[in-house]
Amino acid sequence: MYGAQHLHEFGGLPAVDFQHATDGGSRPAADAVAWRVSVDPYDDGRDRPWAEEFADFLGSVDPAGVKALIIGQWGEAYEENSSVPIDLVIAAAGRLTSLEAVFVGDLEAEQAEITWIEQSDVTALLAAFPALNEFGVRGGTGLVFPPTKHERLRSLTVQAGGLPVQVVRGVLDSELPALERLDLWLGVSAYEGDTEVADLAPLLSGTRFPRLHHLGLRNSEVQNEIAAALASAPVVARLTTLDLSNGTLGDEGAAALLEGQPLTHLDVLDLHHHFLTEAMEQRVRSALEPHGVRVDLSERNEPWGGRGIEGRYTAVSE
Repeated sequence: MYGAQHLHEFGGLPAVDFQHATDGGSRPAADAVAWRVSVDPYDDGRDRPWAEEFADFLGSVDPAGVKALIIGQWGEAYEENSSVPIDLVIAAAGRLTSLEAVFVGDLEAEQAEITWIEQSDVTALLAAFPALNEFGVRGGTGLVFPPTKHERLRSLTVQAGGLPVQVVRGVLDSELPALERLDLWLGVSAYEGDTEVADLAPLLSGTRFPRLHHLGLRNSEVQNEIAAALASAPVVARLTTLDLSNGTLGDEGAAALLEGQPLTHLDVLDLHHHFLTEAMEQRVRSALEPHGVRVDLSERNEPWGGRGIEGRYTAVSE
């Protein structure tokens, strides 16, 4: 398992840690970067409540100019859920008047495994910031995403080691008419990832999110079944990017994709972190690359202990 890593960019801007930008040197302009606000509960020199760090941020960086905000570590993530920073950001909505992108839970594995991150009802941020066009969240534990409505959101990412089906249903039942990009890390059943292919039917049918052109159904232990469903799914015809990376995809799923509807209209097919044989890799490339499709087949893996399908693993679980 590789674990989640810090965001390097968000909202089309490079990600910068507010603490580091404050420790010396010139600070970037408020609108030039995606600001990560976080605290380290294990650092005696910087151990402080997230509320204090966020207050410093609002006082040091012109909040009216901030376009992208990343909520990093807010304390002991497995004891205190994300409602703490979320409520503080919502309370500052009147000052964060240019905010277009928010990410909740940008913790890397060294800070907390993805399943240790205690989330909450993150849709409160969508309600508080109607101008958001990009929203992301990491961590499925305690995550609540009831059906919501947002007129301007163009990109939604939910990263989890196990994504509860109620969250998936909430996303798919939401009214997001502007949504162009959707990335769901479905994860594994051992960590509450109980979404089945049937639960994705509203999405695969193409009846949801009329502007969608990028679809990621990633990091899944049922990646072959998802690939087989996509082989005949109406939504595929209007995609430019299809991302099935980080999961347990093998020759079975890849063959189903190739034997289904044409994929030559895609710009990108991302299958990195997979379990395809070299022969199947070549078959995929031969079928798609001559048509201009960029195929990512990096990170070929071997099942643990030579156990075949049972030994396959997702890139991120715990």
